Amino acid sequence: MLKLLVIGHLGRDASMNTVNGRNVINFPVAHSEKYKDAQGVQVEKTTWVDCAYWSDKVAIAPYLKKGTQVYVEGAPDVRSYTTNDGRNGATLTLRVLNIQLIGAKTGDGSDATQQSAQPQATTVPSTHTMPAYVPPASSVTEPADDLPF
Repeated sequence: MLKLLVIGHLGRDASMNTVNGRNVINFPVAHSEKYKDAQGVQVEKTTWVDCAYWSDKVAIAPYLKKGTQVYVEGAPDVRSYTTNDGRNGATLTLRVLNIQLIGAKTGDGSDATQQSAQPQATTVPSTHTMPAYVPPASSVTEPADDLPF
């Protein structure tokens, strides 16, 4: 089994659909990393993951708004396609097994979890286990540009 864990921000509000009598919540998550390249220039790389949460637990859908920071875990799937002009492409999708709300963007663009002394995570119960709390990336004390090797 392959397992993918993603912490990132929603790129748009989630949409809920019913397919063959089953509920699915679709949303894109952006994960950004900052690092220095060989020339010492700061580079930011963003990876987008299209998520599909097949569940009867649709009460979380209204909370999945653009900018909300989430922790999602599930099974990855790479989908290949051919564009109208004949080029091949691929997308990374995630069949979500667990989802956890970590925080939301505030009006000034900062994370709400960073403004709280004790951030609280909202968990959607599932039959699978997941961490009780995932700290915000800003609380990691290691320098981003130091590599362990």
